[in-house]
Amino acid sequence: MLFWGHNNSHNTVNCCYKNHHSLAAKKSSEKLKSVLPSGKKDSSFFEQVYDVARQIPRGRVTSYGAIAAYLGSRMSARMVGWAMNGAAHIKPPVPAHRVVNRNGMLSGKMHFGTPTRMEELLKKEKIKVADDTIVDFEKKFWDPGVELLI
Repeated sequence: MLFWGHNNSHNTVNCCYKNHHSLAAKKSSEKLKSVLPSGKKDSSFFEQVYDVARQIPRGRVTSYGAIAAYLGSRMSARMVGWAMNGAAHIKPPVPAHRVVNRNGMLSGKMHFGTPTRMEELLKKEKIKVADDTIVDFEKKFWDPGVELLI
């Protein structure tokens, strides 16, 4: 496919880029069908996100991007956020309050019952929060790619 205003050398690069991402997408979908910590197979992406989130220990937090990367879909941090937004009524419960953005900010706090509920839940687990950000985020960070074996 030729793009207006671009020469063929650019199209060759673009073609290689598309092929590279097609291969990456195939590997991601294969990984998504792998066995999860719960032992489930062939779950939906949201179910897989919930399963990983349930593994986060009390007193620790992770990021949307870390969960996405663990599931083999590094560019899907926003989808992990959408899953967390809908986790309030999922059974068994999902500790969505333990998932924050890459900087440790409580970016999902508006999806809890009150504006302070996410922070309250974290404080119950001895996680300090200041200005809607986890204090000592690096020390509290739990990386599923390191902590969970695939």
